[in-house]
Amino acid sequence: MSLVDLIAQADERGLAASGLACLDRCVPLLGDDDEVLRPLWTSLADGDAWGERLAKARAELDSADADAESAPAPGAEAAVSDEDRAAALARRMLAAAPDDPCASALRAWADACSAAALQIHRLLDVAADGDGPLVAAELRRQVAVLELLAGRGAGGLRPALAVSTEGRRVLRAVVSRRARGRS
Repeated sequence: MSLVDLIAQADERGLAASGLACLDRCVPLLGDDDEVLRPLWTSLADGDAWGERLAKARAELDSADADAESAPAPGAEAAVSDEDRAAALARRMLAAAPDDPCASALRAWADACSAAALQIHRLLDVAADGDGPLVAAELRRQVAVLELLAGRGAGGLRPALAVSTEGRRVLRAVVSRRARGRS
């Protein structure tokens, strides 16, 4: 089944997990705390306090973002980099997360997060054609998360988080390698 079909058929938990997983994999662009979104994963398991936990995650990531922006960047007058564009897309994913997780809001968010995460991986991929290994792996991860939740319900959250964690490690390595290449 295609990614579009999986999103169209997902229930509220699947939609929330899909969007959250996309955002979670892109956390290396927003700060150093890999666990900042963990309370939101817990919220999906308990069905409780999504709005509170989302507000806390936003505050923590906004604080990390403000700290990073206050430091002068090397070559500050240079053009906007692919990493900067990718980070802006990740910040938009976080900002667009619905405070009240109803199905219609979650469906729009999951769809937007899917597109943004693929674009982020496209920006950071080494392949010039935009369909390189990083993009292909992100697409597989998005499908895997939705299939896990469709097949297992709440029982699919832990393996979906594992898929997301693997993707986050990959993206962190890519960002780190690109940073080393610039210095």
